[in-house]
Amino acid sequence: MPSISLSPELLVSAAKYGFIAYCSSALVLPFLSVFQERRIWKSPLLPSISLFGLVKVFFFNVLWMGVTLVGGLLLLPKFILGKFLGFDCQYEASLVEKITAKICCLCFICPEVEIRGAENLPSGDGSSPAPVYVANHASQIDLGVVYFLGRRFKWISKDSVRYLPGVGLIMTLSQHVFIVRTGKNKKSVSNLYQQSNKAIQSGMPMFFFPQGTRRMAVRLPFKDGAYRVAMENESQIIPVSIHIPLTCWNSWYPLCLLWGGSVENVVLSVHKPIQAKKDMDKEKLKQETYDAIFSEIPLIGEEIKETKKRK
Repeated sequence: MPSISLSPELLVSAAKYGFIAYCSSALVLPFLSVFQERRIWKSPLLPSISLFGLVKVFFFNVLWMGVTLVGGLLLLPKFILGKFLGFDCQYEASLVEKITAKICCLCFICPEVEIRGAENLPSGDGSSPAPVYVANHASQIDLGVVYFLGRRFKWISKDSVRYLPGVGLIMTLSQHVFIVRTGKNKKSVSNLYQQSNKAIQSGMPMFFFPQGTRRMAVRLPFKDGAYRVAMENESQIIPVSIHIPLTCWNSWYPLCLLWGGSVENVVLSVHKPIQAKKDMDKEKLKQETYDAIFSEIPLIGEEIKETKKRK
C-alpha cells in the first residue's frame, strides 16, 4: 500500500481550505438558527414568524457570527501568546460580545432595550462572592439583550456551541463554561459547578437560564444548577425578567423607521437581590425567583389580546 506523504504545501493547503470553510459556515449555519427560532414560534398561542421575520432571524445570526468571528480572529494571537506568558484576553473578548450583541439587537430587534429596576443591579466591582443572575429564556434574542445590563458575566453553554463560527471562538476566548447536555455526563456536570464556583469566588458573576431551554409559550420549571451555585457560594441572586414583544420578528423594524412607524421595545426588569445561604430551602428559593421573574411577563393569551387591541 503506497504511503501518503504530508508535505508542507499539502498541510498549508488543507489549513487554508479548512479556514475558508470555517468562515463560510457563518453564512450557512444561520439557516439552522432560523429553523430553531421558527420552531419556538410554531405554538398555536403565538403568531407565526413571517417571511420577513425569518429573513431578520437569518441576518441577525449572520451578523452575530460575522462580528464575533472578526473580533475573535483579531484576539487569537494574544490568546495564544498569553498561554506562554501568563495572561489572557477575557476582558477584550467580553467587549466583543457586548458590542456584537448591541449591534445585532439595535439593527434587527428594536431601537432601545428598556431597563427597569436598574437600581437593583449590583455594582460590578469584582467583589467576591459575585452575584448569580437568573432569567427566563424564550428566544435567542435573550442572549443579546442581557448585555444591555452593562455587567460582565459568564454563561453556561452546551459544548456544541464552541464549534459555531465566531460565536464559539469568542466564547472560548472569554472562558465561558461549556457542558455536555446529553446523557448523565457526571464529569461535565461536575465541571459546571467547579468552573462556576471558581468564577464566583474570583468576582465574576454567572448568568443562568434556569429553565434550561428556550420556550416562548410555556413556562417551564426552574432547574437546580443556578441555585446550587448561589447557595454554595452564598451569593446574591439577581432575578431578571426578559419581556420580548410578540411582534419583535414580524415588525418591519428597522425599515419602519423610514416612515416613522412605532416599535415595541424589549424590556428587562431587574428585581431586588435575594441573598442565598447554604442552609436555605432550595425549592422555596426557586419559587421566589420564579414568581419574581414571571410577575413582569404577561401570560401569552393576555398579551395576544393586548397586541390585537393595539392593531
